[in-house]
Amino acid sequence: MVQEKIRFQPFSNEPIRLVDEHGHWIAPFEHGLPAELLQRFYRDMLAARLLDEKLVILIRTGKTSFIAPHAGHEAAQVGLAHALRKGHDWLFPYYRDMGLVLAMGVPLLEIFGQTLGNTADPAKGRQMPSHPGSQPLHIFTVCSAIASHIPPATGAAISMKLRRTGEVAVCTFGDGATSEGDWHAGVNFAAVQKAPVVFVCENNRYAISVNISRQTASENIAIKAHAYGIPGYYVDGLDVLASYLVMQEALERARAGQGPSLVELVVNRFGAHSSADDDSRYRSREELAAERQQDPLLRFQRFLEKEGLWDAQWANELKLEISKELEAALQEALQAGEPDPLQMFDDVYAARPWHLEEQRRLVMDELQS
Repeated sequence: MVQEKIRFQPFSNEPIRLVDEHGHWIAPFEHGLPAELLQRFYRDMLAARLLDEKLVILIRTGKTSFIAPHAGHEAAQVGLAHALRKGHDWLFPYYRDMGLVLAMGVPLLEIFGQTLGNTADPAKGRQMPSHPGSQPLHIFTVCSAIASHIPPATGAAISMKLRRTGEVAVCTFGDGATSEGDWHAGVNFAAVQKAPVVFVCENNRYAISVNISRQTASENIAIKAHAYGIPGYYVDGLDVLASYLVMQEALERARAGQGPSLVELVVNRFGAHSSADDDSRYRSREELAAERQQDPLLRFQRFLEKEGLWDAQWANELKLEISKELEAALQEALQAGEPDPLQMFDDVYAARPWHLEEQRRLVMDELQS
């Protein structure tokens, strides 16, 4: 049921936060969330962190060519994943969303297959690593060009509105995307059309090597929503419960026909921008060390402990269980084998046109020579 009153105030001066750094619930209302869901949040956040560590090993051992570390984004991504209606709503993610797609239900085998670019990859190795997607889960394939997925998300949402499907599109991006023309065009058009879409900025304050102060004079990203006549929610993205409940509200608003929202989830990026980046050239180790003290996993652990839902034995067993799942999926993916080069011509058109048939024959002749 859609709430009659919006619980969270758009355009707040401080990020919306429900759990403080010490794990105390500080909101003026009860969360009312079941223990099973709270523990699932922790499991998914831990799985996302361990996945990130595995991906770092793959790049350092030369088994993949690119990763975009997501450590520090776990609370934002897991909160968002659980707010969505999986397999019904549509997600348009960006390249740092590996923890998000994992929490959405994309199998580990597919994630590792996509990272390795082999036959375990549903895209058959035709996309660069850290660009997952899932047709059954309604996850649009990640686009390499920054902000290029935002107009398609708006277009999909307008289609949902016209067809009255009750679906909502969610489009995620980093703070750097808000400097692109595609971002402004997509958000503006969505606002005018009252499209059922939620735009989510995972703001880690760095677009590659450029600090946010070098990209925008706005005091934050959420405030930009004023220009489009839509609400902007400024949220502590290190707080999984704030991320989850604010996203729920934005999604309910969109489903009720009230149009789009902009949600800014303020997070930290513990790793470099990507495996091709050396972040020590533009941010100090002291800054990074201070951010690691704000680890979203530790904050939520403290909250669960106060709720009687966390202890060291349970956490260690959970870590061992997830680690085994990761290793088993990785080993299966490593054994999957290279894709057939001729598969590059599949799934491009419903009926393969003459020029692709000709190119396919040329490749086949080359492979057989």
